Amino acid sequence: MESKNNTSGVRIHSPILAGLLYAFIIMSIAAVLTSLILMLTDQKEDALPAYAYIIHTVSLCLGGWIAGKRAELKGWYYGGILGLIYSIIIILIGFLGFDKGFDLNTILFSAASFFIGALGGIIGVNTNK
Repeated sequence: MESKNNTSGVRIHSPILAGLLYAFIIMSIAAVLTSLILMLTDQKEDALPAYAYIIHTVSLCLGGWIAGKRAELKGWYYGGILGLIYSIIIILIGFLGFDKGFDLNTILFSAASFFIGALGGIIGVNTNK
């Protein structure tokens, strides 16, 4: 008798979409944990921008790693594109939700997002081998 593997899991075939999904999940979890740490301890909110940059860096690197691992080639490309899309989404949320304008910091954030995502993609491609 044959055994069938009936897995009901959903697999995202696009490396960029999978990386974005993982990046935003990681960002959401880290943001909630940071909020809990700020609420439950006597930590000051002055360090919040540094925490935000750390959260974005970790999310982008892991999202780029997932994208590179799924793509299996051109990890820097898929990770970099992931970083640009991630930064565009974050900038749009800031603009639409908080009336944040477009300035030099947003350009630097986009450039850093590209390079961090590309680095994660390079690492992801090389962990397949």
